[in-house]
Parts: sequence; C-alpha cells; structure tokens
Amino acid sequence: MHERRYNGRMSQHILRGRFRDAAAPWLFVGPWLLGLVTLVAFPFAASFVLSFCRYDMLSAPQYVGLHNYQRLAQEIAAGEGFARALYQTAYYALLAVPLSIAVGIALAVMLSWNVRGRSIYRTVFFLPSVVPIVATSVLWIWLLDPNDGLVNWVLSWFGLPPQLWLKGHEEVLWTGRFGSKDALVLMSLWGVGNFMIIYLAAIGDVPRQLYEAAQLDGAGPVRRFRHVTLPLLTPVIFFNLVMGLIQSVQAFTQIYIVSEGTGQPAGSLLVLSLFVFLSAFADLDMGYASAVAWVLFVLLVVATAALFRWSRAWVHYQGMR
Repeated sequence: MHERRYNGRMSQHILRGRFRDAAAPWLFVGPWLLGLVTLVAFPFAASFVLSFCRYDMLSAPQYVGLHNYQRLAQEIAAGEGFARALYQTAYYALLAVPLSIAVGIALAVMLSWNVRGRSIYRTVFFLPSVVPIVATSVLWIWLLDPNDGLVNWVLSWFGLPPQLWLKGHEEVLWTGRFGSKDALVLMSLWGVGNFMIIYLAAIGDVPRQLYEAAQLDGAGPVRRFRHVTLPLLTPVIFFNLVMGLIQSVQAFTQIYIVSEGTGQPAGSLLVLSLFVFLSAFADLDMGYASAVAWVLFVLLVVATAALFRWSRAWVHYQGMR
C-alpha cells in the first residue's frame, strides 16, 4: 500500500513537472502573443471589414459593399484625392530611398578608411539618426526657413537663389526649384546613420584577400570598390532598399509636424500616411480610410514582390552560385 501511494505521488510530481515545462514557454511568449492579437491581428482584420462599411466612429458601421473602393477608382481616374496622395508618396519614396542608399554607402566607405579619429567621425554621423523625430523636425523647420534659414544662406555662397522649401509646392525634378517634398527628402538624409552602420558592418565582412587579389591584378581604389566592395554589398543594399521603401511610405510624424497636420502647402505634403490619418480622424470616414490602407498594403506587397524578383539579377550572396 505504501509503495502504491509513493508511486502515485511520483506520477503526479512527474505530470506537474511536465506541465510546468510545457507551460513555461507559453508564459514567456504570452505577453507578446497578447499584444500581437490585440494590437495587430484584430485591428488588421477589423480594418478589412470596415473597408466595406460607412463608419464615422460615432454610430454603428453600415455595410456599403464596394462603395469605398469605387470611390478610390474614381479619384484615381480624376487624378484627385487618393491619386494625388499616391503621387506625393511615390515622388518622395523614389527620391529618398535611392539617395539614402547612395549617401549611406558613401559615408560607410569613407568611415572604413584607416584615418585618425575614425571612431569620432562614426559617432558624429550616426548621432542624428537617434535624435527624436519631433526635435529633428523642429530643427529642420528653422534650417529651411525661406527668409532666415541656414540652408538658403549656404546656397547663397554658391550664387543660388533662395528656395521656398517647406513653404513652396514646387518640385526640383520638374521646375528646377526646391519645394516641400524636396525638403522632406533632405530631412530623410539627416537620419541616414542607420543605413551607414549596416553598410559599415558589411564592408568589414568583405574578405581582405579579395582586395589583395584585385590589387595584384592592378585594380585601383575605384575598380576595387566597383568589382569587389559593391557586389558584396548587394544583399545589404537590397535589404535597405526594401526597408527604406516601407519606411518612406509609413513616414508620418515629421510630415505631420512640418505641414501642421494639413499636408500644406497646396497639398504637396499630403502623402498617403497623412491622407489616411485625416480621412479617419478629421473627416471621420473610417471606412474610406480603411479602404485606402488596404489598397496601400496591396501596393506595398506587389512592390516588394517585384523587388525580390528583380533582386535575382543583381544581388550576389557569398558562397552561392
């Protein structure tokens, strides 16, 4: 009898131990799962349902079918509303992302040189990327002031006329004068330190023997960069290209601050992120805003898939043929 009780207690102890071992991982991951479900998955699904409804957040949603998506199609055909916001976003992304990559690589290459004070230079170029976005935006509003801004003062040294920057709706690619979206691109280059650090780490991983072999073949610094460094940086360039595209579409805080939450001047700063925000919380048209968000999501998925397919032609991974 005593042995049977002992065996029973041992079995219960083993079962409790197994239960604790099985439950422990779920207890650790539980807070994250709770946040994922309540803050990501549920809003994600709710926005899809609301995109087929008329919802002003003050009354119950009313099902309207494809009305919100038909409205988007009409605005695209007329070149208004969503179409203008899509254009503003595309202009900003197509300038900011390539320039950020180019500047990041250039800084990383220069900061990889064995010069005195290299650590100080790396710190100086990285620091702007950790400054809060609000403080950075306020600083750039002052720097880009058309009348008293430091940037226009520097441009005057080279005989260039003053630019309107955040006060103008011109675009340098079409008019030759810098406007508000060009100012946003300039602001995005201020935080290129994050990209720079990634490129710097990738340059440090390039095998030294490749440079030595190229140098023995008579390759100078430019050819070594073109034929050794750049090909081995392509995986990192591709990563930053995809992440930069997503971040440029999601950019909101700095745009809200410099445009005072209106997208002005002349709607030139009304990018998609701000357009969704104003549609939902200013116009109280949550259903339409949800439809815009879902169309933006689909466009990002398509663009990312296209980038992955394109990457097969130019991204080179070490050890893979």
